[in-house]
Amino acid sequence: MDLNSLIFGRLSWDAIPFHEPILIATFAVVLIGGVALLAAISYFKLWRYLWVEWFTSIDHKKIGIMYMILGLIMLLRGFSDAIMMRIQQAIAFGDSTGYLPPHHYDQIFTAHGVIMIFFVAMPLVTGLMNYIVPLQIGARDVAFPFLNNFSFWMTTGGAILVMISLFIGEFSTTGWLAYPPLSGIQHSPSVGMDYYIWALQVAGVGTTLSGINLIVTIVKMRAPGMGMMKMPVFTWTSLCTNALIVASFPVLTAVLALLTLDRYVGTNFFTNDLGGNPMMYVNLIWIWGHPEVYILILPLFGVFSEIVSTYSGKRLFGYASMVYASVVITILSYLVWLHHFFTMGSGASVNSFFGIATMIISIPTGAKLFNWLFTMYRGRIRFDVPMMWTIGFMVTFVIGGMTGVMLAIPSADFVLHNSLFLIAHFHNVIIGGVLFGLFAAITYWFPKAFGYKLDPFWGKCSFWCWLIGFYMAFMPLYVLGFMGVTRRLSHFEDHSLQIWFQIAAVGAFIIALGIACFLIQLVVSYIKRDSLRDVTGDPWNGRTLEWSTSSPPPVYNFAFTPQVHDSDAWAQMKQHKVQRPQSGFLPIHMPANTGAGIIIAGLCTLLGFALVWHMWLVSAVTFVAMIGGTIYHTFNYKRDYYIRAEDVARTEAERTRLLANHV
Repeated sequence: MDLNSLIFGRLSWDAIPFHEPILIATFAVVLIGGVALLAAISYFKLWRYLWVEWFTSIDHKKIGIMYMILGLIMLLRGFSDAIMMRIQQAIAFGDSTGYLPPHHYDQIFTAHGVIMIFFVAMPLVTGLMNYIVPLQIGARDVAFPFLNNFSFWMTTGGAILVMISLFIGEFSTTGWLAYPPLSGIQHSPSVGMDYYIWALQVAGVGTTLSGINLIVTIVKMRAPGMGMMKMPVFTWTSLCTNALIVASFPVLTAVLALLTLDRYVGTNFFTNDLGGNPMMYVNLIWIWGHPEVYILILPLFGVFSEIVSTYSGKRLFGYASMVYASVVITILSYLVWLHHFFTMGSGASVNSFFGIATMIISIPTGAKLFNWLFTMYRGRIRFDVPMMWTIGFMVTFVIGGMTGVMLAIPSADFVLHNSLFLIAHFHNVIIGGVLFGLFAAITYWFPKAFGYKLDPFWGKCSFWCWLIGFYMAFMPLYVLGFMGVTRRLSHFEDHSLQIWFQIAAVGAFIIALGIACFLIQLVVSYIKRDSLRDVTGDPWNGRTLEWSTSSPPPVYNFAFTPQVHDSDAWAQMKQHKVQRPQSGFLPIHMPANTGAGIIIAGLCTLLGFALVWHMWLVSAVTFVAMIGGTIYHTFNYKRDYYIRAEDVARTEAERTRLLANHV
């Protein structure tokens, strides 16, 4: 092996897809946009500000916002893939092959699933938990602030690897779960599968560390008096979510490591040769994959609980049952993975167990829906944008839940499993549950993070476009599924099916309008921020501790550690007219910013890229640098500074003055 091969491996000019006009045009647009963005940052001299205030920040609030920004950026990429697939399926009938070659369609198909799960839903959910949980439990930051920064940049590194695959090489064509033998080296010899592996490994490390961080934060850093059964419901669902993350993501890391050994070293863990077994991969990936669905939805159950209570003007009905339901869902989510392969030859007794377990898991979910309904009963409901998202979720999620119970019947699953019915069901619960919940949460907590509300007109436009677009895009897929139309196809022969795909494509474009309205809402709200500003930090009569701080909160969150006596802590404090202290401020110890997180994560990303292309020398050097940087940071990093007592007092006095003027 010569030096050139050691440095560049398989990388050459042939890796750039000059033969794909769509990709070249996309690359040109991205390049022009990127250059324009860099020029604007340089023109306004923002590099130092971004580095000091954001990129190296270990403030949980800023890291939470950066997670959310990453998720929204990747949403644009992931939804672009969805639009391309919908157009292809609407026109590729009979003699027309559409505009996407099959190989390109398969890459888009895989990238869409990977991006929407790992780099849209996960960053948005993680960012939300990062921002809100410490504020809700009365903590000044998460337990391990540096680890929080590192986790974010590892997730970003995984997203970067996926985006690089669009222009250098290609992405996987195996589907988002990459079943062997299709993902093995014989059937997928190109770099696409390697991009998949290393993007998920890099991002998975970040997610696992974030889960550990948030569990420790919730268990060890609650304010005095906040027992487990006095935690806000969102904090409870976040605890359950991160327990699932810590339990399931190491399984994903392990199964991808075994698949890597099959591809790179020639082992036979997942082949039919030499004692391997592809079904072992399927079991392991779904032991991670089914809890992943609940990792996404559980925090949003907490969001809906907060919103329903707030906008109904009542305490949440059945707090204890909500907590127990969340814990039961967490446990049962680990006992239903086999329903994802009812059709793969298990016996009747095995299928019966997993079918019954899948039906049982709908009971605690249904209990949550009834609790939300009883909370609204005789409440003074305000139909503001977060409440609209919540009611849209409740109707849509019930439909998705009922179709899920249908699929829990093994005999029905034999008919529907490989059809578009399953695609409709999955999107029914992920869009109607996760994305609706995320938009509700962003609207609800936006004034907490930025000090002004989001414009309600454009918020309502976004909601109605999403709701109408969703039903137009996915209800036809239920019909096509009942007609036996197979999923994963890019071309169809039966012209009688085309109208249903065309309706679905129209629905996808209406959803695109919903995304556009949301982006317009952000811009319009920023322009009108003075008229939308809310200095109280309590725009909706908030109940829990996060509303007791200013909007946005100071870097230290709480000048005094709050004393908690109730699950609705802030509402209880207001009821008893607890006065904010005006004196006795002490210096506050805070951890210092560091660039080590972005540097080490950047080296991990470079290592992943080098391993994709078999650049062995670059891999070795990068690995050594990564280990060295980690050791150096561990022993040489100054971890703290103090905010002076007089600065804290000045900040608190200013907030008191603003509140008095507002009232």
